[in-house]
Amino acid sequence: MKKLFLTLFLLQFLLITAFGQSKPNFWNDVQTIKKYDQMYKPPVHPVLFIGSSSIRKWDDLTQVFAKYNALNRGIGGAVTNDITFYLNDIVFPYDPRQIVIYVGENDLPNEKTTPDSVLNRTINLYQSIRAKLPSVPIVYISIKPSPSREKFKEKGVAANALIKEFLSKEPYTKFVDVYSLMLTKDGKMRPELFVDDMLHMNAAGYAIWKKAVQKHLIK
Repeated sequence: MKKLFLTLFLLQFLLITAFGQSKPNFWNDVQTIKKYDQMYKPPVHPVLFIGSSSIRKWDDLTQVFAKYNALNRGIGGAVTNDITFYLNDIVFPYDPRQIVIYVGENDLPNEKTTPDSVLNRTINLYQSIRAKLPSVPIVYISIKPSPSREKFKEKGVAANALIKEFLSKEPYTKFVDVYSLMLTKDGKMRPELFVDDMLHMNAAGYAIWKKAVQKHLIK
């Protein structure tokens, strides 16, 4: 009897451990967002900002875009496929009147990732949104020129060009090029727009984004 109990206990432990190890990326982050929504009711029909840490770390986003009823649901560290995976958690429940997306930069460091693969992941994300929200306006923010990822510059520029071309043919969609806006006149990167890690932006960097994005938002 003791052996049977011990065996059942070990099996249960292994199952729990396996589930814990097999959780999708950012599972806990998304569960935290959902718990937060239960505590504090999100705005109705918001302009929804989604994507990776450049959205997540835009700390004053909801204040900056208060008149647009903005909602920040960025996930730090996310790649494009992660955002697609969590659409049912961080997009569709909010019934957004507009969606602003920044994602793709974290895809670049993977040596197997090419501009074409970033494009294909973006198309998959776009089509997954359109399957449920066919006419909600989408603003796609281009991959930015982060000094810490300068060695991936060519890949990022090429991915931006491919995504821009694709989105130019899609209705209710706007591609916002922040890449060129964040370079010097002679095309060099600007470290002064970033915090110490040279990946995430400071207030000066976000000021450029605000000016570029705000003109495309709807009230």
